[in-house]
Amino acid sequence: MTQTLFQRRWNRFKGNKRAFRSLILFLIILGISLFSPILANDKPLVLLYRGTFFFPMLETLTDDRLDGNLPTVADYTDNYTKWQIHKYGGMVMPPIPWHYNTVDYNANTPFPAAPSLRHFLGTDDQGRDILARLLYGLRLSLLFGLTLTLFSTCLGILVGAIQGYFGGKTDLIIGRILEIWSSLPQLFILIIVSSLISPGFLTLLLVLLLFSWTSLTGVVRAEFLKTRNLDYVKAAKILGVSDWNIMKRHILPNALVATITYIPFMLSGAIVALSALDFLGLGLPPGTPSLGELIRQGKENPQAPWIGITIFVTLTLILSLLLFIGEGVRDAFDPHTEEKA
Repeated sequence: MTQTLFQRRWNRFKGNKRAFRSLILFLIILGISLFSPILANDKPLVLLYRGTFFFPMLETLTDDRLDGNLPTVADYTDNYTKWQIHKYGGMVMPPIPWHYNTVDYNANTPFPAAPSLRHFLGTDDQGRDILARLLYGLRLSLLFGLTLTLFSTCLGILVGAIQGYFGGKTDLIIGRILEIWSSLPQLFILIIVSSLISPGFLTLLLVLLLFSWTSLTGVVRAEFLKTRNLDYVKAAKILGVSDWNIMKRHILPNALVATITYIPFMLSGAIVALSALDFLGLGLPPGTPSLGELIRQGKENPQAPWIGITIFVTLTLILSLLLFIGEGVRDAFDPHTEEKA
């Protein structure tokens, strides 16, 4: 049975054991991080009190609702609250009973605390669980990187396609604009933006998007320049097919082959960029769980090596997996490999 082009490329990617296993492991890490609120939280998954079931992650319970004295939000880490719940019912806590911003006020050791059965990876200098902040930070960084990569790819393909397909003055004008745009100092612009606007997820995404898409335009432009003069494209023009349909149906699939190989490397660059900005204090608001914030914690607390080791191993693993995936995709889409096959 004859295999399609996609099946042949997928089989070549699967044949690269290191790349395929890296993809599986990366997807597992991504899936685990997406379930961070269920895996790491200071609220019970299910609570039974006086014969009534509650789901504290979906509804807010106050202390007086649990026969307490105050109308404040119930603190499930408080010893008296836990005793009261177990006296009249019970609760099921997540595997990691700490939220990323939960401070362990009942700890018996000074902060940062070393890894223990209470905190598997220890705490930071504010008494927050490192493992919980790592899970939430991974989720934030991976979602940020995937979102930035998606929008950067779409914008880079669009500009590169216009530049390469129409050529001439269009190519010349866009090329000069890109040269000026790519030479702007990104760090200074981020400093200015952070001084004017409180930095957040969308703000950083927009600012980094303004510069990250330019890395793809050259590749897409070259593919469109090469393909627009082929016979089947000229035939489509003679038949009256619109430029948009020619670009979308006849040239874009060929340009995507070169573009896809860049995506894993763009994703790793986006994760590193967010981590670097958070480390410098130009990224997400203080208190937000991020990999860059953990790097800064490790730098500021050399007496707590478990923080630095944890974030070093995590970043090394994520970036290595993306590197291996990128190499596998590049080899799978290599036209010379297809000719040999």
